[in-house]
Amino acid sequence: MKACLSIIWSELRGQLIASHFALLPIVSCLALVFFICPSSTYATNPVTEIHSGDVPKGMVALGAGWRFGDSPYRGIEHVGSSWHGGAYDLMPFYYYEGKWLFAHGSTAGIHLLERDKFKLDAVLSYRFDRLESELDNFFYTVQEREQTLESGLAGSVFGDWGELKLSILGDMMNHHNSYALDLTYRYKWHSGKWSFSPFASVIYHDSELSNYYYGVSAEEAREDLAQYKAGDAAFVRLGINTSYSWSKRMRVFANFSLDQLDSTVRNSPLVDSDFIPQAMLGFAYGFGTTIGDDKNFRRKPDLDKWWSWRINYGQTVENSFIATHQGNIQKNKDVDTSLLGLTLGRLILDGERADFWAKVSLNRRFEQDHQSDFFEINAYVMAMGSGYSAWSNKELFRYGFGFGFSYADSVPMVEQLKQQERGKNSSHFLNYLEAQLDFPLRNLFGDSFLKDCYAGLTLVHRSGIFGRVDIIGNVAGGSDVLSTHLECKR
Repeated sequence: MKACLSIIWSELRGQLIASHFALLPIVSCLALVFFICPSSTYATNPVTEIHSGDVPKGMVALGAGWRFGDSPYRGIEHVGSSWHGGAYDLMPFYYYEGKWLFAHGSTAGIHLLERDKFKLDAVLSYRFDRLESELDNFFYTVQEREQTLESGLAGSVFGDWGELKLSILGDMMNHHNSYALDLTYRYKWHSGKWSFSPFASVIYHDSELSNYYYGVSAEEAREDLAQYKAGDAAFVRLGINTSYSWSKRMRVFANFSLDQLDSTVRNSPLVDSDFIPQAMLGFAYGFGTTIGDDKNFRRKPDLDKWWSWRINYGQTVENSFIATHQGNIQKNKDVDTSLLGLTLGRLILDGERADFWAKVSLNRRFEQDHQSDFFEINAYVMAMGSGYSAWSNKELFRYGFGFGFSYADSVPMVEQLKQQERGKNSSHFLNYLEAQLDFPLRNLFGDSFLKDCYAGLTLVHRSGIFGRVDIIGNVAGGSDVLSTHLECKR
């Protein structure tokens, strides 16, 4: 059995690694607009998932969660990182459930096959397991065990009796270089505004995976730390996902699980636990749907401008997102780099005071002589409001603020230099903010082909969230680009 699985995984891994750089930006960033749909749940740990009542297909939502739990390692009490010293991990949530793409919590992917009672998905999932040696002096000879991104396949069958899901996921970042199997049964039911989804999982870790996280090499061993080789591991996880519909768009959730560790893990000299409890508390807000015409999320029945496109070009600036907002604009003193971007948007909620747009931008970063040029993809939700004349009710300007996720093929040089100065790490994946100020061209050109176009400024910002987010590398700081743009609605 193990030999067959190893052969299957070797073939899958070869294909997945070959397509890694093509799929990763698409799946991890287009899927950054959220879903809250309960019918597909593929993740290494369901605690980092949200389960709620049915919502329209194509729903986009944003939110945040706080992940708590015990560490299995000796002397380390919680899951928080040494980068911020907290007892928890903050997780920004970007959810989307579309016809082909999906994202929920720490998992994203592509729907490959969908039938009435069966689904098959290609999956990317974030593994939160890690050991930071600096958290306890006991590990002074032990190398770090890193979190990683895993990919593979997940299939499920479901009916009135519940859902049975099987996934095989393997390492994409060459950390543990192995695979894991997860067989999970769950049953969902609703009671008023509440949704409950208890689950039971049997999880198998290949010996290479177990040994990476819990083994002790000859180089790490010492008099009070024996060399140890962990074998194949199988353990049980029991838990429940709950959510409460606070309003039509707002949901709060609380997820819990308890893992019973396999003996090969418990016997490791690095470990002092038999059971691992985990929990996540959080919220998500649904803005609207990108698929079809859901009238529950429409306020203007005669609205016909659902799509937008934008081109922008600009330079890297010195000051922070807030300082640049305040008019303190200076060209970056360390690098002379620029950005050219194309953005597509889809209106998802025409609100009373602001419209909400789901947007995806593809940027080309020009790094001059610092490093090779590269692409960056961002997915985000933008709230867009307009200012009107008190006398004529004519639209005078628009201001938009966007929040989402960014993936860059290379880390921008300005971010590398900033983080090196601080002695901090950098990341391809970061949080994304954008501000947009523009003016309607119809005020200059009248009822011409530019009547639905706007020209102005866009501020592009990549950063961590004060170094508190595992899934974006606990990065603190980032980069800013100020650009001019032309955007048209169609």
